[in-house]
Amino acid sequence: MAKLFRTAIMGPPGSGKGTISKRIAQNFGLQYLSSGHFLREGIAANTDAGVLVKGYVERSMLVPDHLMSRLMLPRLEQLTGHSWLLDGFPRTIAQAKALNDIFQMDLVISLNIPFETLRERVSDRWIHPASGRVYNMGFNPPQVQGRDDVTGEPLIQHADDRPEALQARLRHYKDVAKPVMNLYKCLRQEKRITQQRRSSKQTAWFPVQRHPVPVLGYRHRPHLALHQLSSQH
Repeated sequence: MAKLFRTAIMGPPGSGKGTISKRIAQNFGLQYLSSGHFLREGIAANTDAGVLVKGYVERSMLVPDHLMSRLMLPRLEQLTGHSWLLDGFPRTIAQAKALNDIFQMDLVISLNIPFETLRERVSDRWIHPASGRVYNMGFNPPQVQGRDDVTGEPLIQHADDRPEALQARLRHYKDVAKPVMNLYKCLRQEKRITQQRRSSKQTAWFPVQRHPVPVLGYRHRPHLALHQLSSQH
């Protein structure tokens, strides 16, 4: 039986995490797990966590770390027999530590996108709020302008997707993402040291490998920074 593989993707607003995640998941046979989907599902099911989350979502506020972990971790525990790619979780160091208490991550993907590309994408982005479907008027427009392809309902543009709000969002993203990436880099280094110690008692040492993830057919392909946390496959 093949080893289970758990990975997460991180990127600033407008980086195209959803589009890239789905392609990676499809190419590598991973289950795509979106925190946004779990949020909407929890709200619709009226779960205890969903009820608490709803108030934050309706006010366009960030859901607190403890509440995000309370919503996400039980769902992930139900998928212990699956390989998956997480999109939107963990976002913060508190969420990453809570996730790490349950699962050892094999790979973390960080998307690095030029500011001008982000500004262009975000200013053209429209969303179907009920489903979370995202459209871009430049390269992924809806079939009918201003309407969702599936339901025909109106699309909206979030106030924080407007260009004047983007710079502040990027600063906030960098502030919260940097500690998360540092955590995973430290975990990778700890695993490498542990592997060296174990292998010193054997005849050979197999170092951690880095594998590029192909993302095909994506406009303005970003640089992928891959932080592999395990050498097992």
